[in-house]
Amino acid sequence: MKNLSALYDRNLSEEIVIVRVDLNINNKTLRVSGPNLRVTSIIPTIKFLTKRGAKVVLVSHRGRPAGVTNNQRPITDNIKEFTLKPFAKILGGLLKKDVSFIPHDTKEYRLFSDASAEKIKKASKGSVFLLENMRFFAGEEKNDPAVVRPLAELGTFYVNDAFAVSHRKNASVVAITKLLPSCAGLLLEKEVFHMDEAINNHKHPFVVILGGAKMTDKMGLIKRFIGKADYFLAGGGVANTFFAADGLPIGDSIYESHMIPVAKKIMKTNKVIMPMDVAIFERKIVDNGPGTTDEWVEIIKNAKTIIWNGPVGVIENKKFAKGSVGIAQAIAKSKAFSVVGGGETALAFTGVPLKKNTFLSTGGGAMLEYLSGIKLPGIEALREKKGKGKKK
Repeated sequence: MKNLSALYDRNLSEEIVIVRVDLNINNKTLRVSGPNLRVTSIIPTIKFLTKRGAKVVLVSHRGRPAGVTNNQRPITDNIKEFTLKPFAKILGGLLKKDVSFIPHDTKEYRLFSDASAEKIKKASKGSVFLLENMRFFAGEEKNDPAVVRPLAELGTFYVNDAFAVSHRKNASVVAITKLLPSCAGLLLEKEVFHMDEAINNHKHPFVVILGGAKMTDKMGLIKRFIGKADYFLAGGGVANTFFAADGLPIGDSIYESHMIPVAKKIMKTNKVIMPMDVAIFERKIVDNGPGTTDEWVEIIKNAKTIIWNGPVGVIENKKFAKGSVGIAQAIAKSKAFSVVGGGETALAFTGVPLKKNTFLSTGGGAMLEYLSGIKLPGIEALREKKGKGKKK
């Protein structure tokens, strides 16, 4: 797999680079949180390219827009909810330069108009553009090359810096690599490196922390590491399923009844540590209790390798985020090589200073699949041997 970092000594002033990023962040999250990890994490790749003179066209999706009728026709409904336009200002602030938003050409049913293409071509070196939501075209999720062909005709090479969507076989992740010379961005390179380190070079004690709602989502990770990890610390809905399997009362808490037989088998390994106390609200378990946090902090202190996926409580409510924040603070203080990810998990590290041994992944499902040993289409597309690519 070719990495963008290999071009550190290249002048890129003749290049128009198509960069796939992940800005799949809803309006509520944008309003209530500070700089989002998925936004801040792509800044190094953009700066790397613009400092070397390249023009950058950022491509992303956002949410799951409804109403797409065919591969070519963009939707015109729900624009406010799913548009990427707000990110032009956000990115501009982080980059300290203007980021031009490029709307779809809804009259001609194209990704962008001829006028927009000319604007990009004539722009000054180091200019940055943000294209409207790719999922306004049905062909994006169908991996239809026709949808991204205009990007291939405009750009000179492609960079995938969206680890979080590399488990999706989408046109702007996979099909485009057949049309342009392609490489991994700085963020994607970091993601793969840290995942591989956790898989291949973990040291003991090796601790896997599992949270989130469903045990089903974590089964690949459990199977991959059940013979390698020393402890599985189970919280959230995952813990509730273990509680139910152990015959303990869980009130109206979320759990997966069909996973109880599997949970019983996993518990026989004696590697699973469930919460000793919990916080309860309206007959539901909503967080780890203080005793559990103290116990887990001691385990984390002695760990040499940590993987954490999924919060252990209702983290969007500060009252029920104490368990997750306690884990985050303990990991930040530890000397363990740690890989953390999974949707809202990174929120637990808000305001927590991190050392180089702790890596916050932008991926949720992608992180779980990669660590489980599943090949991600977006990464495999970069690893495949290509033909001659686009001639310049």
